[in-house]
Amino acid sequence: MTHSALPSGAPSGTCDVAVIGAGIVGLATARELLLRDPGCRVVVIEKEYGPAVHQTGHNSGVIHAGLYYPPGSLKAELCREGREALIRFADEHAVPYKLNGKLVVAVHESELGRLADLKARGIGNGIAGLRELGPDELREVEPNIVGLRALHVPETGSIDYREVARAYAADIERRGGTLLFGREVTGIVRRGGGGAGGVEHIVSTRTGEAVVARRVVACAGLQSDRVAQFTSRARRQRRVVPFRGDYFVLSPEAAKLVNGHVYPVPDPSFPFLGVHFSPRIDGQVWAGPNAVPALAREGYGRLSLDLRDAIDLLGYPGFWKLAARYYRTGAGEIYRDVVKSAAVREMQRYLPALHESQVSFGPSGVRAQVLGPDGSMVDDFLMERDGDVLHVLNAPSPAATASLAIGSRIADRLAAPA
Repeated sequence: MTHSALPSGAPSGTCDVAVIGAGIVGLATARELLLRDPGCRVVVIEKEYGPAVHQTGHNSGVIHAGLYYPPGSLKAELCREGREALIRFADEHAVPYKLNGKLVVAVHESELGRLADLKARGIGNGIAGLRELGPDELREVEPNIVGLRALHVPETGSIDYREVARAYAADIERRGGTLLFGREVTGIVRRGGGGAGGVEHIVSTRTGEAVVARRVVACAGLQSDRVAQFTSRARRQRRVVPFRGDYFVLSPEAAKLVNGHVYPVPDPSFPFLGVHFSPRIDGQVWAGPNAVPALAREGYGRLSLDLRDAIDLLGYPGFWKLAARYYRTGAGEIYRDVVKSAAVREMQRYLPALHESQVSFGPSGVRAQVLGPDGSMVDDFLMERDGDVLHVLNAPSPAATASLAIGSRIADRLAAPA
């Protein structure tokens, strides 16, 4: 993908909407704005040299069905709406995907009540084909998986979200939008107001180039709190706390033991999901991820360190309050992250035929989790508006699945009076 030049005028370009961030949510938003108004001048500004470099390009590629979210919640609504839109888009733009289904498996009697609650949520969210299975029926779907009972979710699938983001980006360019790569945003300054020219915003970049926009949407992901600070320092009361998720990869032989996605019953004592098996669109099977505090927001190795990010994390009281609340479970996550045999034992609860020799350390992703000063995790999508600047501060899973629906919702918010 080529790097577009700044629109009309140097060193500054002028547009109707500047979108900060070429992750999947920013791209979906820019595309939606162009769909609604083909004459709209939309510029996407991205510090990296291509789309989907961070969260979008490092996830497990699951098309979520909406099982986990309370019926009527924003997450449930956007996931269901977004899933249908994503599949239509993939069909229209020849993006490969598989609807290979998912089993949520209870391996202990203490999990059966939570499994029943999940079934009720899935029914409430209208998931087609959802059914509860006993041990024998479970093995008909996944012959090598063991458990007491399971939920089968046939609408879950696999897709490569990097490919989805590239297709969004190509569609934006076809519709007349501009993609600016290699421009890290360093400030947003509002000028004007009340006069004939109205209000506009100067979005400056580290290259010295600037974009002048009537409206701005910031979809900065792992840097969302820092970008939000350009227009309101008060927003730094909430902080992005990065959690690295490390995956293990099954050998080609072991990958044949799994047909679809296999998930545990969520543990209410911990805000992350736990180990699960995710078949990739390329035929690999990933196991994980775990969730450990990351000392680099954009570092994807187990030893990655960014001094600014580490100071930001360790100096934030909300992080220590969260750590105190979940220290036991968190210690187990860290242990399984570095001791492969411990991680494999957790996998073998569901897949006993798996051998440690068939498992290797794999890639990592970093999740942007917004915390409050009291250590509370912001679980839902969070957007805040400051005049004609809209900040997307928290876009947790299922944001990739729901990206087109989120983009539509952002466009609605932007079109409403400030």
